[in-house]
Amino acid sequence: MTTEPTTDRGFTMTRVLSAPRDAVWAAWTEPDQLRWFAGVEPGVDFEPSVDLRVGGAWRVHLYQPDGMDYFTGGIYQEIVPHERLVFAWGAVGGWPELDPSRVDEVPVVTIELADGTAGTVMTTSFGFVDTMPDADVAKWFDLGIRAGWSDTIDRLAPALG
Repeated sequence: MTTEPTTDRGFTMTRVLSAPRDAVWAAWTEPDQLRWFAGVEPGVDFEPSVDLRVGGAWRVHLYQPDGMDYFTGGIYQEIVPHERLVFAWGAVGGWPELDPSRVDEVPVVTIELADGTAGTVMTTSFGFVDTMPDADVAKWFDLGIRAGWSDTIDRLAPALG
C-alpha cells in the first residue's frame, strides 16, 4: 500500500489486490458486491444501489466503528469499463451532502485499474475541482478524509477473498 500527496488539494492511494481486474471492477460496480465499502454483512436492512451510467449514482449505508452511520456514494462522471471510474463523492440526503446539480462542491474520486504481476493495481485519486477555494479544501482535510478513505479502501482486499 502507498498513500502519497499529489498536491495540497488531493492524494493518491495505490493498492495491489490479488484478484483479477474483473473482480475488482465488480466490487465497485455491482450492488451485491459493494457491501465491502460500507463494512456491512449480508442481512443488514440496506442493500447498496448502483446506476452505472454517467450521471447515475451509487449509494451505500456506511457504518463507522464508533457507531455513527450514514448514507454515502457518488454520481458517476466517467466510466471506462474495467479500467476507470470517476465520481463526485456524496449522496443526496447523506454525507457528504450531494446536490446533483452542483457536483463541483464535493470531492472527486477516480478509481483506475490495471493488470499487475501480482494481481490488479488499483489507484484511487481523491481531489477537488480547481474552483473550490483552498480554505474549503483545508476544511475537508481537517475532517480526516485521507485516513477515512484509506480505511475504506483497506476493506476491499479481504472482500475479494
